[in-house]
Amino acid sequence: MTSATALYFTHDGFHPAGIRYGFFSRKGGVSQGLYDSLNGGLGSDDDRALVQQNRKLAAESLGFDGENICSLYQVHSSIAITVDAPLTPSVEADALITQTPGLALMILTADCVPVIFADPTTKTVAAAHAGWRGAVGGVLETTLEAMLAKGADLHHITAVIGPAIQQPSYQVGDDVRDAALSYDSGAGACFAPDQRQSGKFYFDLTGYVGRRLDQAKITHLTLGRDTYAEPEYFFSHRRRTHQGEPDTGRLMTIIGLE
Repeated sequence: MTSATALYFTHDGFHPAGIRYGFFSRKGGVSQGLYDSLNGGLGSDDDRALVQQNRKLAAESLGFDGENICSLYQVHSSIAITVDAPLTPSVEADALITQTPGLALMILTADCVPVIFADPTTKTVAAAHAGWRGAVGGVLETTLEAMLAKGADLHHITAVIGPAIQQPSYQVGDDVRDAALSYDSGAGACFAPDQRQSGKFYFDLTGYVGRRLDQAKITHLTLGRDTYAEPEYFFSHRRRTHQGEPDTGRLMTIIGLE
């Protein structure tokens, strides 16, 4: 079950005290055209001033100061960093961890899986960008390791898997399946053969992320929204490619401590 404000989605089963978060839709911003309207992607070809305004709108809608955003130059890695002050998107990594109140941890997606983590008992929160490369390469595990290094308790951490491309929309080749199987021999359950094309599969990326979280013994919830199939609400890199458009916006996910 999910609920939404004008700007973002949350999970009805996850509202821990002292922690604010949101999986933002593409609605409610100031960008236009291909980026209509809440585009958070500074790496897109959108007007940079409008993107900065969108980022502040998103942070402020959750009660954070728009100057206290922490974001990354995402590179589909397994790198997770801990922050205690605002961070501009120049550091190459794919996950953020903090115990500092007031910081808005932000990651960007446009089909990849956004995952937030929270341990309310130690006030430790994190956000991870898990494309297939990052998920297979261990970004979820390195995020958890960084949380534990700050004193978080594995048994008190809950993760929420946000909007991402879903299996019926995500055709991949042998290379992706082989990479997943090389790390986890049971990952084949997340791939359904495409009956029309040899060597092609439909990949349940959010299911794979959930599988990795299960293996790490982390309680998790899933929104189950499909970024590809819901153009009214979400940007999608793959949909943009299929439609021959030159670019697309980026969806924001934010979590932080009050």
